[in-house]
Amino acid sequence: MITSLPAAEIARLTAAIVTYDAVGATRGLVPDGYRALAHTRTLRDRTFDEAAELLMTWRLHERSGLSVTASSTRVERDGVVVLGLGVGRMRLRIPCRVVYVIDEPDRRGFAYGTLPGHPEEGEELFLLERRADGGADLTVRAFSRPASLLARAGGPMSRRVQDWMTRRYLRALDG
Repeated sequence: MITSLPAAEIARLTAAIVTYDAVGATRGLVPDGYRALAHTRTLRDRTFDEAAELLMTWRLHERSGLSVTASSTRVERDGVVVLGLGVGRMRLRIPCRVVYVIDEPDRRGFAYGTLPGHPEEGEELFLLERRADGGADLTVRAFSRPASLLARAGGPMSRRVQDWMTRRYLRALDG
């Protein structure tokens, strides 16, 4: 279930500065010093419009197993979200700000950037593109590097977790 952030938390996160300099770089070249990833999957069970609605209402993240607490039920530029991975005291808080939104007839999506408290620093894009047959391709593109002691200490395991979540994102809109 997607929940609303309290007003004080929205204000705090909205005032925070993203933790990296290359805002918008998921549109093109990845900045030096970051790990890049880009994966695309053709959706089998959803039309473009169905998938776009799920994507732009945070359902991709929810269906990927994350908790979602957002400033708005729909993705919007400069909106903030705190994703959660894990349970109880072991839940990892993942605060982000939407840095751009794509809203075109055949392309929908958004990118969010990391905020202070996120274990990584960087940006992640979720892009849905309409296929000629009415179906859709979902692309996840990101660049990141460890920001927290936990992420740095995790080394290769941190990268595996990111790859695992990317696979979950790519499957989340089907079925």
